[in-house]
Amino acid sequence: MPYLPNTSRRSLFASALLTRIATLLGRPAAATAATPAAMPMRGAGPGIYQRFGVEPFINCTSTYTINGGSRQLPEVIAAVEQAAHYHVNLDELMSKVGPRIAELLGGEAAMVSSGAAGSVTCGAAACVAGGDPEKMQKLPDTSGMKDQCIVPKWSRSYYDHAVRAVGVKMIEVDTLPDLEAALSPRVALAHGQANLLAEGNKFTLRQYTEACHRHGVPVLIDAAADLPLRPNPYLAAGVDLVAYSGGKILRGPQTAGILLGKKNLVKAAWQVASPHITFGRSVKVSKEEIVGIAVAVEALFSTRKREDEDREWIGWFEHVKQRLDPIPGLTTKMLMPKEKSYYPTLQINWDPAVIGLQNWELGERLLKGKPRIMTHAEGEGHGFVLRPAAMYPGEYKIVAERLYEEFSQAPRPKPKQSPAAPVADLSGRWELDITFLAGSTKWKLYLDNNGTGIKGFYSSPVVAEGSLTGRINGQAVELRSHGRHEGMAFNYVFTGSVKGDTMQGTVALGWEDGSVPWIARRAAL
Repeated sequence: MPYLPNTSRRSLFASALLTRIATLLGRPAAATAATPAAMPMRGAGPGIYQRFGVEPFINCTSTYTINGGSRQLPEVIAAVEQAAHYHVNLDELMSKVGPRIAELLGGEAAMVSSGAAGSVTCGAAACVAGGDPEKMQKLPDTSGMKDQCIVPKWSRSYYDHAVRAVGVKMIEVDTLPDLEAALSPRVALAHGQANLLAEGNKFTLRQYTEACHRHGVPVLIDAAADLPLRPNPYLAAGVDLVAYSGGKILRGPQTAGILLGKKNLVKAAWQVASPHITFGRSVKVSKEEIVGIAVAVEALFSTRKREDEDREWIGWFEHVKQRLDPIPGLTTKMLMPKEKSYYPTLQINWDPAVIGLQNWELGERLLKGKPRIMTHAEGEGHGFVLRPAAMYPGEYKIVAERLYEEFSQAPRPKPKQSPAAPVADLSGRWELDITFLAGSTKWKLYLDNNGTGIKGFYSSPVVAEGSLTGRINGQAVELRSHGRHEGMAFNYVFTGSVKGDTMQGTVALGWEDGSVPWIARRAAL
């Protein structure tokens, strides 16, 4: 990429940024003096996406990873671009950036990894392998090692995957006596989400860490969505390691994260992470992301003013609220966060007896318009929230007008139709086959069909017993399954038709996983 000869305010900022990067690396500032300061800044306009046939959207979902995370700070974008022009050794870079982040956030040590999930995985691997090269190479085979992870029942989630990837078994606890009984010599670590700081739990985070520490068990918290605060509430409660996302309210690179905490564990986590050729090789973070997240943390304690951001965002939502409130059947409510880690949101609800839209219908309309608008209007229901951290100034006016247009012109509710008489009684046992993109599975169902209503349960190779509800309308059938495994919930919607002793159709696996075919046959007695 050629250098530009002219100098601008942006190039002067870039030059200062390079000086700061050089300082992080322990080099004198003069080392950058001979480097041409002005470099081209690419990316103005959406053409980079449009050339591949992808149209960007106004993002009202804030920090959703699938929608690109939050709006990066301008200084982060500049840092990432500038870092891309040079090469450094990643161990050397982390040895300087880590202490700088730790100093700012008030921890013993810090490292940058690939998102909060990568930080959690590397932190868990550090607790299991402890920096032992042989154990690091053996993971996720934990035979002969401590192979259990404690987790409170109410703090389980899909993100447990980041810990389970190391090869440990999750041991669920519900009360302090449960916790004490579970803390055996096989426990390598204890884990939990940010909700362990919430009020009303069966034990506090401080009680959790104290019990674990009495048994020599470190505690790792996934606080991905939090803004890292100083003083740090997790470290203050005795937590050993806490993971943050760089692409959420911190407004750094989306695919970077921070692991903050005890020096020995952070160092062991970096040993097991990429670029080192061990278990965490796939958990890779680039030089650009390392510098970008360091600049994001610096901005948090220098140029950023969270109170000013909140005031701006509240002003945006007041505008949207004033535009929408006159619409019959629609209500809006500003939701204010209790903690500085989060941000204001605007709740929008409507009466389905007045406005004939479901969430998914509104969401589709907003995405098909110009400009496209991505929201949390998805699935069934009649309400969603607007979140501000990925929106740019001025976009709130477009959002307000589009929402006003859609709600003002929304269809009236469709009159309810009486269900048709069922063509069959579906009570009994069924064997169901689902065909996925590259595989298949078999379920066993037991249904109780009373009139048009259906209840029952099912088992699959993963779910020992899940529940079923549904209805039959003439030959049309709908079944909804609800099952769990570990921290994950599975909620599928089967739609199709009945013909004799066979049902078939498509099953919606979830908004990220699409729909696939299914067929069920009545089991022989």
